[in-house]
This record gives sequence, C-alpha cells and structure tokens, in this order.
Amino acid sequence: MNQAPMRRWLSIGALAAFGLVIPAEAGATKKPPEPQAKKLSKEALYKYLSNSARDKKTGGALFGRLADTARAISWQGTKTQKLTGNLRQLTVSGGVDSYLVRDISGGIYILWLPADAAALKKGAQGPYADLQSKIGSKMSFEAQVITRTVDGVEYRFLRLTKVPERMVLDRLFFIAIIVLLFMTMVGMGLTLTFGDFAVVFKKPTGMVVGILCQFGLLPLIAFAVGRAFGYYTTYPFIFLGLILVASSPGGVTSNLMTYLGKGDVALSVSLTAVCTVAALVFTPLLLGLYGGNIPDFTIPVGAVFKQILVLVIVPLFVGMFVRSKWERLAKKLEKPFAMIGVAALLFLVVVGVWSNLEKFGETNRYGLKFYATVFLLTFAGMVVSGLIAKAVRISNFQIRAISLECGLRNASLAMTIAILLQDRIGDFYSSMFFTSAIFGLCMYGAGALSIWLFKHALPVEPADS
Repeated sequence: MNQAPMRRWLSIGALAAFGLVIPAEAGATKKPPEPQAKKLSKEALYKYLSNSARDKKTGGALFGRLADTARAISWQGTKTQKLTGNLRQLTVSGGVDSYLVRDISGGIYILWLPADAAALKKGAQGPYADLQSKIGSKMSFEAQVITRTVDGVEYRFLRLTKVPERMVLDRLFFIAIIVLLFMTMVGMGLTLTFGDFAVVFKKPTGMVVGILCQFGLLPLIAFAVGRAFGYYTTYPFIFLGLILVASSPGGVTSNLMTYLGKGDVALSVSLTAVCTVAALVFTPLLLGLYGGNIPDFTIPVGAVFKQILVLVIVPLFVGMFVRSKWERLAKKLEKPFAMIGVAALLFLVVVGVWSNLEKFGETNRYGLKFYATVFLLTFAGMVVSGLIAKAVRISNFQIRAISLECGLRNASLAMTIAILLQDRIGDFYSSMFFTSAIFGLCMYGAGALSIWLFKHALPVEPADS
C-alpha cells in the first residue's frame, strides 16, 4: 500500500484541527461571498445623489460611472411600465448634468440618456426631445426599468419609450394658483391709493415699529423656535418653511382682523402696502440669511425675487393704477376681488392638505410638536410685537393693528413660492408648502385669541374705534 497519500491527508487533517487549513477540496480554498448591494431608502438615496452632485472632488466621478453603467445596459426584452412622477435635473460639479425621475411615492430612477446630445434638444424626434422644459412638472411616463449596482449601492435605471405627458390636473393646479394669487394682489391694489404710503410720514412711529416687527421680529422668532425645537437639523425644510412664512408680508386677512379687533385699519392697510412692496427685497434676503447655512442646499434668492416681482408687485400696482384712474369701478370690484383672495387661500390650503393627507400620519415629522410650533410662531409674533409697541408708548389703537399685522401673514404667497421652489431645492416631502398651509390655518385661531385678549390688555376709547 502506498503510504504517501495517506500521510498527506493526515497532515492536512492535523493542520485543519488547529484552524490552519480548511480542506474543502484537496489543495483548494473557499471563495469569499460577494458583498450584498446596499439598498438606500428613497429619501436617503435622493440626498446621497444631491450631495454627490455638489461634491467637487468625487461627484463627477460617481455620475460618470452611473452614465457608463446606463450605456452598458441591454434593454432588449425589458417590459415597458407606466409611472407618474417628476423629472429632475442635478447639476454635477465637474461633470455632465444628470437627470432623475422621482415617482409620486418618492422612488428615484437614474434616467438613461441617448449618446447623441441632439436628441435632447427642442424639435428633435423621440421621447427625449426638449427634456429641459419638462423639469418639475408632474408627468406620466412610459419606460423600461432595470436595476444595477454601482459602488455597492443599488440603483434603478429608466429608459423612456414614449414622450412624457404632463398631467392635466397638475397643469390646471399650477395655472390656478398663479392666476388666483395674481388676482388676489390686484384686488389688494384696488383698495390702495398712493396716499396709503404717505402714512409712513404721518404716523412714523407706528409704521417703523410695524415694519421692524414684520421683517425683523417674526423671522427671528421663527429662527429661534425652529432651532429650539430641533427642526434646523432634523427636518430642515420644516425649518425653512417657518422662515419662509415669517418672511412673507402681511395680507388682506390682517386688515380684516384689525377691523374686527377695532384697531387702526388705516395703519394696517398702509403696513400691508409698504411691507408687500418691501417683500421684494426682504423675503429673498431673509430666506438667504436664515436658511443659507443649512447643509445640503442653497436658496435661489434670484428666483424668489422674480416670483415676488411677477406675482405680487406687478398685480399690486395694476390694481392701484385702476383705482387711480377709475375709482368708482375699483370700489365696485373690491368685494368680488376680496372673495377671490379668500377663495385663493382656501383653494391652496384645501387642495394642498388634501393631496398631502398622508402627512398627518407622519407623527415623527408632523406630530403635536409641529402644530404647536406653528401656532406658537404666529401667536408669539402678535404678543411680542404688541409688547414692543407698548414699550415705545404707541397707542393701544395702533398696537392692535401692529400686533395682528405681525402675526398674520400672506400664507397664499408663501405656499405659492414653496410649490414653485420645492423641486429646485429638493424639498422631498413638500414640507415648506405644508408648513405654510398649516400656518395659514393656525393664524386665524391665533388672531381670534389675540382679539379676545385685546379687550382686557389693550382697551381703546370709543372715539378711537
């Protein structure tokens, strides 16, 4: 009998007993298992891609690998499926811009692009023609989807098979909010004259304190409350929503509530007029000041400026021009346009809340603390501004107007800006819009409570009211 093979196996067995050899097969070693692809959550994947796009060192390389992977995919035999969502563009630092598709549930897809860049231009043939114009709108897509792993992370790649079509309701909703806000501001202009701006000189103390409270006090309270309750780090878009609505000017609601609260309506109207014009500068400035240091995104100050100019300043002066030329007609139109203003706010709140009903179930994000924070913001603005006005010895009659003007904001404007900005800045859960909408509801309760308190804390003489 040949003893050599026997001695060899005995030696291997002895070594294996001490953990030095694993005799899977004679002379073979076991292959390490393949690493499993990491599946990021929808929001985590979107943040990862957004942050990578801004990273000057590695962003271009990652998106280059994603593009190479997409080009290497064989789409033959892949079934076409339908989905609804938004097309978004990421500007890649040091690389070629990338397109994503986000479905209505938040799922993220890397869009495969044709090798010929001319296929993306306006007038080209095929589903990718004029892709740039479709960014942000809610679209219906027909496409092929394939999953691939890049750098250990699982991605879904999407290839269009048909020209995306914008959803009719989405188009109507955007048109409606822009038209309603425009007409609301025309209606506000119909109630104003250029003499309303002269109150700055007739009642300088009340005007100065009111303006400082609107653009100095309430944004500062929003910043402090947002930081104190942890929204700056945990839910930054809720924090930015607080800043947005606090940086918006007062609206016609403050004038109505001042009338009901027996305050100085003339001062309230003048504050609304002056602050609405001043919002062209202060709203984008304050958004950039308080939100500019939030990690992972930047505030498009120029875009906010343009939106306020087109949707607020232009229609405001159109209404004032009509009032100056045809005063009788303007007075007849005041009530119908006032109703349009109320309808605009209700439309935005009801439709916005209805389309975001699932958010009421997200108690971690929108629990009791969230609603208390929003209510505290509007009510604290009324109380603190009233105390400041009292400290500088302004009459109770004017304090009532200043207090309500500070706490009651143009929520319709804030919601419209939020909708127009959310796709651009990556507001994944529309938190800026939702925060503005809840503020639009809470401010009525806070205003009613303040009016009740006025009777006891800020009595006025019958001659004043």
